[in-house]
Amino acid sequence: MGVRLMVVDDHRLLAEALASALKLRGHRVLAAAAPTSGTAELVVSRAPEVCLFGTASPAAPGVFDPIVRIGRERPQVAVVVLGPVPSPRGIAAAFAAGAVGYVRHDERIEGVERAMLKARAGESAIAPQLLRGAFAELLDPAAQPDDEGRRLLRMLTPREAEVLVRVAEGEGTRLIAAGMDIAPSTARTHVQRVLMKLGVGSRLEAAALAARTGLLERAAAHAAAAHAAAAADGDRAVDGDGAAVDGGTPQGPHVPRATRVTYGP
Repeated sequence: MGVRLMVVDDHRLLAEALASALKLRGHRVLAAAAPTSGTAELVVSRAPEVCLFGTASPAAPGVFDPIVRIGRERPQVAVVVLGPVPSPRGIAAAFAAGAVGYVRHDERIEGVERAMLKARAGESAIAPQLLRGAFAELLDPAAQPDDEGRRLLRMLTPREAEVLVRVAEGEGTRLIAAGMDIAPSTARTHVQRVLMKLGVGSRLEAAALAARTGLLERAAAHAAAAHAAAAADGDRAVDGDGAAVDGGTPQGPHVPRATRVTYGP
């Protein structure tokens, strides 16, 4: 019997892709939504059996506040967190907030499905190896690994960083071109270079990798900083009479949209 569920993630593309895959496997997806800031209200109103709660930053303060409210107002809803390779703090924060499971973003769809079924049955849904790794790190803390998101960001130009953010928002080539005031062929080239530099074969893979490593947040901040610097340079570029040389304002940075896609009653 299929699970009545909702999928929420700060990245719309990931939420919609996972929701579509689960629908094809016979589950009833009430809604796929982004960002997670509106999760509690949506879950309280729709009352699914399971809520898949995606986050790229499980250790960030307050990220699991919606789960606390869900537990208070809809305690029958089982929440399973979808996150990156977790730190002990991230796992502890998820369960302390009321989640009943934790699944890595790069888990296969079968693993996500198993976690959903266990959560609906009232069982804890977390892979034993995740728990073993968390306890091992707590007992014998290891040196911090290299920051994968920072390493990947160094490979991208500011333009490519903005393209990555737009790709993760689900924008097609023409929409990217219009938003960045460039030709579609140029936008297509930027996308191809992003995929090549990240070592992935599709836009969906790029979005998943960026979300899992924290690259997406870094890319958005990087693109915004580049636009701010360009705007400051434009303000300083004036002729001898004080008139602006470039005659215009640089395109502003892309801001992710708050989006909700509803699949059914």
